[in-house]
Amino acid sequence: MFLFKTLAIATLLMAVLAAALVAAGQLGWLAGHRPTDLGVRDGRLKAPPATPNGVSSQAADDAHRVAPLRYEGEGVQAFARLRDLVAAWPGAVIVAEAPGYLHAEFSTRLLRFVDDVELQLDAAAGAIHVRSASRLGYSDLGTNRRRIEAIRQRFGG
Repeated sequence: MFLFKTLAIATLLMAVLAAALVAAGQLGWLAGHRPTDLGVRDGRLKAPPATPNGVSSQAADDAHRVAPLRYEGEGVQAFARLRDLVAAWPGAVIVAEAPGYLHAEFSTRLLRFVDDVELQLDAAAGAIHVRSASRLGYSDLGTNRRRIEAIRQRFGG
């Protein structure tokens, strides 16, 4: 009988904690704060975080490095096509853009965690550099890398 009551209480506590976590996410408490240091500096995007929750095509180490998006033809047109693709992505909101640069926020559906995605056109190299990083937490379980690879697949680069 004691074991049954203990399991019932533990199950109830887990359900309450899960509901509280979902509520916190829906209220925006898990979104983190928008970084103020994003953008292109000295021709480069911000380095990825030291933690394993971000990727960049300009990263110095293999753990964070992802290939840039490649395109053929006119860079401005390719960048515009990529911008439209990102704008239509579920959970994405473009928050800043300039010629050859874009910053979008991607929110998860349930908990509303926010990842920042940056794109930088490198027309001379026929590439678009990417950076995607979580605002909160230590590990993203590969979410940012999977997102960039899914964008690459849809973009065709």
